[in-house]
Amino acid sequence: MGALVADPSGTQYILSNTHILGRTDLAQPGEAIIQPGLIDTSTCTPSGARTVANLTAFYNLENGPAPKIDAAIAQVVPGNVDPQGNILYLGGSPDANGVPIPAGPHQGAGVTAALGMLVGKSGRSTGLTCGTVIAVAVNVGSVQYQKGCGTGANFSVSYTNQVAFAGRSGGGSFSAEGDSGSLIVSQSTADPVALMYAGSDTDTVGNPVSAVLNYFASVGKNVTFVGDTASTGHQVFGCSLPVKPASASTTQAAATVAPDVMQKAAAVRDAHAPELLAHPEVQAVGVGASRDNPREPAILFFVTTGQPRTDIPTQVDGVRTRIVAGPLFPRRGALTTQESAQLEQSLAAAPEVYPISEAELARAKQVHATHAQEQMSQAGVQGVGISSSLDAPGEAALMIFLVRGVTHNPIPAVIDGLRTRVRESSPFRAGSGDSSRRGTCTLPPSKTPASKLPASN
Repeated sequence: MGALVADPSGTQYILSNTHILGRTDLAQPGEAIIQPGLIDTSTCTPSGARTVANLTAFYNLENGPAPKIDAAIAQVVPGNVDPQGNILYLGGSPDANGVPIPAGPHQGAGVTAALGMLVGKSGRSTGLTCGTVIAVAVNVGSVQYQKGCGTGANFSVSYTNQVAFAGRSGGGSFSAEGDSGSLIVSQSTADPVALMYAGSDTDTVGNPVSAVLNYFASVGKNVTFVGDTASTGHQVFGCSLPVKPASASTTQAAATVAPDVMQKAAAVRDAHAPELLAHPEVQAVGVGASRDNPREPAILFFVTTGQPRTDIPTQVDGVRTRIVAGPLFPRRGALTTQESAQLEQSLAAAPEVYPISEAELARAKQVHATHAQEQMSQAGVQGVGISSSLDAPGEAALMIFLVRGVTHNPIPAVIDGLRTRVRESSPFRAGSGDSSRRGTCTLPPSKTPASKLPASN
């Protein structure tokens, strides 16, 4: 999949990735873009394919200037690409069978991603999937590429200021191998948000559409997205279907905190219990796993919903703290791990991302600018971005993306006063992650001919 863009003269172009349209830096302007693509024919020398566009310009992945993007455009062959820019399943209403109709994104230059923004995309491998923005301003290190058709030299690309997405809880990954080049749009208006290029087994990363359009403008191609001309765009109907999971994002696999580590956290809590309980909004203090780093314990503060917050510490003697808000809890004072868990079970499931204020975002950006590179240099760290803390709703957090199974240094609970949040997955790879993952809340990919698609890959 991809998207359709046009310049002021009305000339239309397919927009997708360099590693798709530009053969990972090996292509030459004017080369034919064919349908079906190589991935659909399982051969590097397909026969019977037709030309739907001709390569116009692409960003050079290996040698291009910062900021890095993975994007290319190809001028369409009239009659072989839907001139309305319609994308399968992206419509605001269903057909007679209840399946979302094709539709273009909201026409224009797109919008900036925000934490918690609900998004959707229609991809070659997974069809329509629905998810959320889990991190912004993400530095992504060492995404692996290979030149040519699976036979050329390997190289890696590092990105800055990317957007990270996750699928809906219970619905599997937001993307899979073969979905690269998909346009990620907002669910509420179908505004373009990012161009997908890579992912892991749980998360997806994309170039902000502003960076993509700015690059092509810098090489003389001022293009914007073709699609819905309504002033407010349209809702992505498929993401509102009843089968859509209710919570906000893929929940990371639960980690177990060793009993002796939990006991040490309880000992720290007990040593400071009088001062911790002195906060007027705190009803009880317990112990449990941190949500920002599930492999570590946390001192839990059970607080009254809506009551003003006093200065609850982000850590106590090196132990993370977590705020659990609710009505009047049936227990008071210092709680055991079991009692803490029982109180939590009485509450509604917490989301996987919270909105944060502009002030919090600005605070996080300062810490990110100072420490992102330092964290990226650590073994096992594949990304650093800005997210919301799950231990303290309303606070920002520095999101540290780790490669699962790779030994790494301890992640500080707090950096310059900002909480840290850890997310583990397989390595980010161009073309996305595990193709065997298929969400339960997806509409299947289509076999529609190229004449009905805005792009091909």
